[in-house]
Amino acid sequence: MPKGALLKRIFLIVFGLAATLSVSLAQRSTMPNILFLFADDQRADTIFAHGNSHIKTPNIDRLAASGFSFRRNYVLGSNSGAVCMPSRAMLMSSKTWFRVDNNLTNARLLPELLRDHGYLTFATGKWHNGEASWLRSFDRGKAVMFGGMSNHERVPVKDLGPDGRLSSERIGDKFSSELFADAAIEFLRQCGHDKPFFAYVAFIAPHDPRMPPVSYREMYYRNPPPLPENYLPQLPFDNGMMNGGRDENLAPWPRTPEVIRDQLCEYYGLITHLDEQIGRILDALKESGHANDTIVIYSADNGLALGSHGLLGKQSVYEHSMRVPLIVSGPGIPKGKETHALTCLLDVYPTLCDLIGISPPPDIDGVSLRSIWNGTASRLRDSVFLPFTDIQRAVVEDRWKLVCYPKIAHFELFDLHSDPHERTNLVDNPSCAPEPKRLTQLMKTWQTKTGDKLNLPTERKPLQPINLTGKSRKPDQWQPDWIVKKYFD
Repeated sequence: MPKGALLKRIFLIVFGLAATLSVSLAQRSTMPNILFLFADDQRADTIFAHGNSHIKTPNIDRLAASGFSFRRNYVLGSNSGAVCMPSRAMLMSSKTWFRVDNNLTNARLLPELLRDHGYLTFATGKWHNGEASWLRSFDRGKAVMFGGMSNHERVPVKDLGPDGRLSSERIGDKFSSELFADAAIEFLRQCGHDKPFFAYVAFIAPHDPRMPPVSYREMYYRNPPPLPENYLPQLPFDNGMMNGGRDENLAPWPRTPEVIRDQLCEYYGLITHLDEQIGRILDALKESGHANDTIVIYSADNGLALGSHGLLGKQSVYEHSMRVPLIVSGPGIPKGKETHALTCLLDVYPTLCDLIGISPPPDIDGVSLRSIWNGTASRLRDSVFLPFTDIQRAVVEDRWKLVCYPKIAHFELFDLHSDPHERTNLVDNPSCAPEPKRLTQLMKTWQTKTGDKLNLPTERKPLQPINLTGKSRKPDQWQPDWIVKKYFD
């Protein structure tokens, strides 16, 4: 090749590489990082900054102070008693559980999409939707737990090797929240600045076993939180989950004030310990130099009863089980603001797409939340549908909520403005006579929209009394000895 032609070719190659690098750097400068902190079984009302003066959450509070809080954020029901599995499927796909399977084989996942747009994707912690979907989604991973729950001191985890394969299972050497925080901090220290990152940190706290480190439960034993305002010894009817649900076996029937107070202390201890690990991650984010160009999301997969309505678990459509925290913080997001507009966990996916300027898949069910904090919309939807397996249905508006139990033909109507804790059933109240019929029709409209084919009862039936006092219980394999001795022996 003639010398002139060779030099010209070298020039074109170098120029092309420089142009590509320039475009890459320009794209990087406009693409924020994403840090997603995800709790397990955390009620929406367990954050100090959101009004609970009995709990210590200084680091979640600092996220609330630096970001925007969505105070009526819902999980859209469940197709399983293991609510976290469909909840996480809905989060990662932005589809209702009627349209996505729990192993995520039929959806384009959020981290998949981000990776296709140049993001380095990392995960640690719980993934309850199968190894195949995880491997489709993440470039890096350490201390990943595939499954639903674990003893917090003996978490089975896997790491992603440089060959793109998951390692053999090992048992984590620290308490779960510390184990996952360590992995996230290590990633933040090593990720560099050449590509934007999506870091997904999925804790298993405050899911039971409610076994926080000793000092964290003792701080609450000394000054226990009050009982929930809707505390009951037992729900007076069978909601479909009271005789066979694992969660409901974690305390004797009836629920005594003493037992509920102690379990609340242990639950709050898990949250405060989790909050401390969140603080470590946020400090590492700042030290890495990424704090000013990172969107931070804080949320949870579902709530929990813990004495509310006489229940312990999340297998109900009451507010305590279906509402979860959601805080969005980062560049361009108002600080210390909040909304009570109706939002859903599956809105996170399109919101992140909106913030980074990419198009979400066309078949999703969520909507971007950006217009709420920008002030261009005061609400995104007028109602939310909460379908739980084939045993419960609910529809929620700003004020009214109708709950249906199809198998026993029982209905509940709540005025959430005057009764936010759902203590007074108004379904037979003459002054509310138009609401049950109107909301039943709204529920049917939602069923048509989502593909829910469950038949609703046309007539109500008298409730059959239930009394589970003295019901035999057995601990599951994950409960530590001291919990077995305290709550089962």
